[in-house]
Amino acid sequence: MSLPSDAFRHVASRPHEPLRTFHPRRATLGRERERALAHLWPRFGFSVHDDALGRAPLRADGSLDVAALFGREAPLVLEIGSGMGETTVAMAAADPSRDYLAVEAHLPGVANLLVLVERAGLTNVRVAHGDALDLVRRHVPEGTLDAVHVFFPDPWPKARHHKRRLVQPAHVALLRSRLRVGGTLHCATDWADYADQMLDVLAADPGLENTADGFVARPAHRPVTKFEQRGIDLGHEVRDVVMRRAR
Repeated sequence: MSLPSDAFRHVASRPHEPLRTFHPRRATLGRERERALAHLWPRFGFSVHDDALGRAPLRADGSLDVAALFGREAPLVLEIGSGMGETTVAMAAADPSRDYLAVEAHLPGVANLLVLVERAGLTNVRVAHGDALDLVRRHVPEGTLDAVHVFFPDPWPKARHHKRRLVQPAHVALLRSRLRVGGTLHCATDWADYADQMLDVLAADPGLENTADGFVARPAHRPVTKFEQRGIDLGHEVRDVVMRRAR
């Protein structure tokens, strides 16, 4: 199956559905990303919402069949909003004993991740296009994730849009429930007010415990991306929070 980029569409939100934490947008892919999308998507990708683009393998109960998806049994890391994919590929390459499922709503990021996965020759990365929270709600069973990564989510800087931020109590409770006991939820942002909100919301969840006293220095295994470096160059302070599921 070979798919053109214009086959990818976001299903419109319907009344009474949870607010989306991202705003779908389109962008030109370029020749290499178009090629990657056409030829690598059937092997490495699936759609959260569109059967025509290929769905994830599911068990009879509707849960994600991770062994079928990756071709092996291994601890699973979920990355929500993988951006252009540099972090996903770097971390997966350095961590071959775990599998990485990157979920990204923006097509250029999906396509670029496919390019990087091919270049690195990785077999422990898969990418999903669409709403990560919807995927988690419907297809990820409780206690099955080894880690969740939320790196530089959309800050929704206007106060009236803060309700769309990814890190808020209901979403954190959902993600925590999908972690195994001892699994980690790692968040990072370069927006100061969002960092403070993240810390407050994560600390308030009764099933999580902080691995540090507040924010933690960037772990060595999380590489600095081009996006992050631009923020640093502009004087933004990057803050990481790493929580562990305690019960």
